[in-house]
Amino acid sequence: MKVYVLDKGVILSGKSWEIVQKLKQLQNKYVYINDWIADIHDQQATSPLKRIK
Repeated sequence: MKVYVLDKGVILSGKSWEIVQKLKQLQNKYVYINDWIADIHDQQATSPLKRIK
């Protein structure tokens, strides 16, 4: 299963049972898909790159 998060939407590709399972998993944490998208974009903005030696 693949999940593509865009600026204003989400694309879920995979088998139907995988998509339903993913949506049920997200239902426990988020009320709306917009909340999930905003949370993902906030995580990317707040996690700067770190240099590993």
